[in-house]
Amino acid sequence: MKKPLLLLGLIALITLNVKAQSIEDLMNQVSNANLQTVVAELSGEQSATISGSTQTIATRVQSNNDLATDYIKERLEALPNLNVQFQNFNTAGKNIIATQVGQTNPDDIYIVCAHYDSVTTYCADDNATGVAAVLEIARLLSTQCVDNTIVYALWDEEEIGLLGANYYAQQAADETNGNTRDNILGVINMDMIGYDGDAPGTPGDNQFDIDVRDIANSVAIKDDLLNLLSTYTFDLHEIVVNPGTTASDHSRFWNQGYSAVLVGESWETNDQTPDYHTSNDRVEDIDFQYMTELTKLVLAYIATKANLISVDNTVTQTTTFLTSNQATGTYQWFNCDTNTPISGETSQSFTPLTNGNYAVEVTNGSCTEMSMCINFSVLSMEEFQPNEIKVYPNPVDSLIKVDNFTESKIDITINNISGKVVRKTNSRKAHIEIEFDSTASGVYFVNVKSKTKASTYKIVKE
Repeated sequence: MKKPLLLLGLIALITLNVKAQSIEDLMNQVSNANLQTVVAELSGEQSATISGSTQTIATRVQSNNDLATDYIKERLEALPNLNVQFQNFNTAGKNIIATQVGQTNPDDIYIVCAHYDSVTTYCADDNATGVAAVLEIARLLSTQCVDNTIVYALWDEEEIGLLGANYYAQQAADETNGNTRDNILGVINMDMIGYDGDAPGTPGDNQFDIDVRDIANSVAIKDDLLNLLSTYTFDLHEIVVNPGTTASDHSRFWNQGYSAVLVGESWETNDQTPDYHTSNDRVEDIDFQYMTELTKLVLAYIATKANLISVDNTVTQTTTFLTSNQATGTYQWFNCDTNTPISGETSQSFTPLTNGNYAVEVTNGSCTEMSMCINFSVLSMEEFQPNEIKVYPNPVDSLIKVDNFTESKIDITINNISGKVVRKTNSRKAHIEIEFDSTASGVYFVNVKSKTKASTYKIVKE
């Protein structure tokens, strides 16, 4: 960042590794652990797998940051639905651009970005934090169908004059020689999002800056961020800076008349890292919970503006089968271990015959989404016979009844279609009643387990 220093094994039904459809569910899947890993690897404080071998990113200084470039590109290329390219803008400078094309309005573009170069070694906050956030947002949103196009951009040579972002913005705005100006509707730049003056992980003010200027619709982006802060629950306190700094990549979009803001730690209140532009900018000083909250906020903005198309690519797992939670459409199950489709497995449910990792590709209309991979273990545990366990009535109104003819101790867990546990009990009684009157209508799974047997019963609550 270029700000001047003077500004200072499973029995119960569960849903694993899911990608939910609501923005709030996606926000809740932002992984603090992922952010920590990427920051540590990009700053060279932890080795990483790059080009198939274990390597350490010793520096991200623009004259010698090819290893970091490869690291970022490989991680984006591993995600679905992204077209990942290098954008070379001089003999050494190289932007990394990953494009997720919108299904309905492909020419309407929203950009989430950060610079990946640094001025010296380590530089965890400046700006491994911003890059990690972009990669995490891409991890979550790349599995979703969206109406509008998302560009995940990682800029090079920010530290020597904002050169990478400047080149991209100029190219996007170019209308000479028959070129058409790119319809970029919003840019969120994340630069240094990991430092809060309180001890990392402790309660504090959690202030952050939104740097904005009255250029194009930039103020509207600020207003949208404020609206998200009041719509969802965040442990954040915003500081609106207007006129905001021009000392980071977003300003190059302002120069071309595009809407953009900067989101980052609060320089406005002198609460930026004290180790700015030094090799003391280390992972140990990052408040990852604070960073997670900022990542969730920017994800919420991009998801809102890109507009999620309603395809449910979550998967429900029971002891014996996997089921896509998308009720309509076509299905193709995949073996994640071989990255190949499973011949003939095109139904909504799939019963794996061997241990492994499995996913489903769901197509509904023009939209196709892939679930995350589910680890499935084939269980040898015998199921209950009808003369041993009976679950009724079905449909159920206010009371689920379980007849335990074995009179042995059984564990009963009831989950909704998303895998959430809504009731749990155990008993040796021959006749068990479970209150269900206050539960919402829908499909539920009653999982019954003893020491030697297990069964899952699907019921409907009216």
